[in-house]
Amino acid sequence: MDTGLLVLRMVTGLLIAGHGVQKVSFLFGGTGLAGGTEEFRHDGFRGGALTALAAGAGQTGSGLLLASGALTPLAAAGAIGVMTVALTVKWHNGLWVQNDGYEYPLVLVVIAAALALTGPGRHSVDGALGLLPWPSWLVPAAVAGGVLAGLATRALLHRPVPATTSATGSLEGDSPR
Repeated sequence: MDTGLLVLRMVTGLLIAGHGVQKVSFLFGGTGLAGGTEEFRHDGFRGGALTALAAGAGQTGSGLLLASGALTPLAAAGAIGVMTVALTVKWHNGLWVQNDGYEYPLVLVVIAAALALTGPGRHSVDGALGLLPWPSWLVPAAVAGGVLAGLATRALLHRPVPATTSATGSLEGDSPR
């Protein structure tokens, strides 16, 4: 079981971290900070470069902590938070990823929550430092805190695209992208 948790943590954590690096650099096919900033603006978020930096740092940090099994409840809360924001951005496209849906962020949220619930296993920084098991109240607090932080981020930083009426009388501005 510990080896399975190690593999799950490493793959999930490194993918989340790599996604964060892409937001702020040209590594792994990223478009640099300017590209990350534009992505958030396109998705309707305020904050410009600061928003892209915060998202990139949150994804990179939580992903690396998850991968190493360090401070697992905190790492899971961070990953859940940033992926909850991504889920809300893609929500209007439906579930499936081929339609730019929220399938992938949902999977990452569930994996991070499962890792918080199971713990990182013996092959982890938490295990090596003797931090396991975590107090039973901490795990649900971390999972709920991650979801609430993601929803609060969305509520505070997202600005709806104003709808305008075109010459044909139809509403514009409420299209998915």
